[in-house]
Amino acid sequence: MTKKTRTVLFSICVFLFLVSASAVVFYSQGYRFDFEKKKITKTGAFYFKVLPRSAQIYLNGQLKKETDFIFGSALIENLLPKTYNIQIKKEGYFTWEKTLEIKEKQVTEAKNIVLIPEKLGFALLNKEVKDFFFSPDAKKIILEEIRENGWQINLYDLKNNVKSYLIGEKDIAKSEEVKVDFLSLKFSPDSKRILLKVGLREEERYFILDLEKTPPDLISLSFLGTDIQDISFNPQVPQKIFFTKPSGKGIKENEILQTDLFEANWQSKEISQTILSNLIAYEASGGNIFFISGEGVLFRTDFSGKRQEQISPLPFPIKKEVNLQLLVNFPKILLKENDNLYFLNQDLESFKNLSGPVYNSSFSPDFKKIVYFNNYEIWVLFLEEKFDQPQKKVGEEIFLTRFSEKIGEVFWLTSHYLIFNTGSKIKIAEIDDRDKINIVDLVEFPDPKIFWNQNNKKLYILSEKNLYTSRERLAP
Repeated sequence: MTKKTRTVLFSICVFLFLVSASAVVFYSQGYRFDFEKKKITKTGAFYFKVLPRSAQIYLNGQLKKETDFIFGSALIENLLPKTYNIQIKKEGYFTWEKTLEIKEKQVTEAKNIVLIPEKLGFALLNKEVKDFFFSPDAKKIILEEIRENGWQINLYDLKNNVKSYLIGEKDIAKSEEVKVDFLSLKFSPDSKRILLKVGLREEERYFILDLEKTPPDLISLSFLGTDIQDISFNPQVPQKIFFTKPSGKGIKENEILQTDLFEANWQSKEISQTILSNLIAYEASGGNIFFISGEGVLFRTDFSGKRQEQISPLPFPIKKEVNLQLLVNFPKILLKENDNLYFLNQDLESFKNLSGPVYNSSFSPDFKKIVYFNNYEIWVLFLEEKFDQPQKKVGEEIFLTRFSEKIGEVFWLTSHYLIFNTGSKIKIAEIDDRDKINIVDLVEFPDPKIFWNQNNKKLYILSEKNLYTSRERLAP
């Protein structure tokens, strides 16, 4: 072999080495040749976190990875920038599917995926139930049942699976031949007492039922007098309640009805002096009372009503014959005006009218969002800035879905999933609005009333006077 030939071969080897070494370096740094676009491009990645764990991840129909057993996560790297059809599967569960985009040098995340079981077993909890009410701690259920001698309410202890009698229609009517209508029931924040509202001789009567006593004490609130409204428990002092009475303002034509706020001790039957005067609505939350004044200004005060702090700089326009309700998880405050819902935007210092009409609403478990809905539509409002994907701003609304059948109730399954019923079908939906929203039909019952128990992660369904509970936990 001549010297010239050796030189040429050496040069070729050096060239090939440099090319291959460069290729290895570029490859290790995530560069790939995109044959579709005919260019070298920087790759991206997908990061998934899925419950339950050990789920299979498919990209464009090909199995790529399985989430790990410990954290339920998976990172799929070196993906060319383009859109991918993703399917996450696990035997016995509905498939999660979405089309997401990979961008150069970026990781596309979906970290809050919950796979829903395809089959959910139910057990019969109780028969002949007209209605049911869960305690705030989700450990007790009040059952309204119809008997031959009228209605009665019973207490069901979920921990011990024991039902006990509380009170019936005849206990209130006593020996008189008079009909007593069951109107409403409200638990105290500590779940140890209930406020019972009944109709007797065309009047509304209120009673406190102390569940800590055996048998439970029934305390009449007739000492409060007449025209009482908006009774609520003092969240810090169990034996006290708040209530309102018309203030005298608003009686004249074209005036807005205002009320005065009082506190009473239902054990000693003592009524305090007026705490607040001429207000439109109030909410006792934590150690504070939040209220709308007659001028439409939002205030916060202590339970004495003496140390008042103005929260909204601008007054809310008050209208005649409008029902106002405050929903507070301070510093997050909502105001419901009939079928309109307003969010107090602290940055803009004003109330923002949300998309409506609104039938009901509730805070998410992490208190960073609310869901609100009417008969056919569901919306989600973000109360805090969301930095992980998909990113959201404070006050941003997303329209989740619309149905042809009437929506019953909507609950947060987790802080990223909702459970609700439309007609006879009970559904679960995610709130990740990238691409399509994953919605599954979980189960079907005739004319159901549902309740999602965040405490034991089980679903309760009242259908045709039968109360059912799911046998298994539905969420992690």
